[in-house]
Amino acid sequence: MKLKIEFSGGLELLFGNQKEYAVDVPCSEQLTVGKLLPWTRDQLLKDRPELFMKGDSVRPGILVLINDCDWELSGTLDAELQEGDKVLFISTLHGG
Repeated sequence: MKLKIEFSGGLELLFGNQKEYAVDVPCSEQLTVGKLLPWTRDQLLKDRPELFMKGDSVRPGILVLINDCDWELSGTLDAELQEGDKVLFISTLHGG
């Protein structure tokens, strides 16, 4: 399934300093965010997986938007993705 994945708020540093990816995720059944997260970690993440995921989900402080809508309104890990969707991960945690 073809998707656009974006990283912002400093998360792009964990993904080879690349903010946008156009990906084709292999899936034999309905793709959900819960299935996309480990694929993203295993295929795109370049550094420090513990800063992106905790357990089966993203770490606290990472906002997930699906087509500019908060994933919590779409079912979080169970949110179903469609061809051409945009998934944006934004870190809301900043050092200071």
